[in-house]
Amino acid sequence: MLIYLKKLREHIRGHAGQVLRRRRLLLSLPVAALLFAAGTTSAYSAPKTVLVLGDSLSAEYGLSRGNGWVALLERRLATQKIDAAIVNASISGETTSGGRTRLPALLSKYRPQIVVIELGANDGLRGLPVAAAEANLQAMSAQAHQAGAKVLLVGMRMPPNYGRDYADKFFAMYGKLAKDLRAPLVPFMLDGVADKAQLFQPDRLHPTAEAHPIILANIWPQLLPLLKVR
Repeated sequence: MLIYLKKLREHIRGHAGQVLRRRRLLLSLPVAALLFAAGTTSAYSAPKTVLVLGDSLSAEYGLSRGNGWVALLERRLATQKIDAAIVNASISGETTSGGRTRLPALLSKYRPQIVVIELGANDGLRGLPVAAAEANLQAMSAQAHQAGAKVLLVGMRMPPNYGRDYADKFFAMYGKLAKDLRAPLVPFMLDGVADKAQLFQPDRLHPTAEAHPIILANIWPQLLPLLKVR
């Protein structure tokens, strides 16, 4: 009888130990699940709206729909599973003055987290004062920041026939603004394109479809960090 009672106590203790271990395991599961989820959350999982405010270079001038760098950007975001919606508010012929006028309504309507400002080329082609373009770009950046959006500036160069002094001041404007605003900058949108005549349409001003992947490659490294979760 004593032997039986001893074995019974050992059995009960063993069973209680198993129950305790199971309870500990069950209690640890939610924590483990949370830790796993935290470890696998993408840095780009928070949804973003990216507003592109540009001119014909971003508005697919002379191209079939879906071949411009903005459309290529949308496809890249989808491929890399980055949750971002693109609003392309670019208009052919747009100047910095026109962009400054349109931006407040666009910010109110779309509430973007990122604003890509690709403007200035038409100011330069018309020989407009560099100081005026700079003031407009600065005002647009301020509008975007006040709306809680990050800004990416996209720079441009003027052809040498516009005069060395004007071309240099125009190009330097973007670097100065980026430094003053502490904003990321794509120094020259057409880097790797401008020196290749075969990458331009017959007007010699607008890139062909073959050039737009190169344009996206210039913009992407500066845009990608802005897409990260804040």
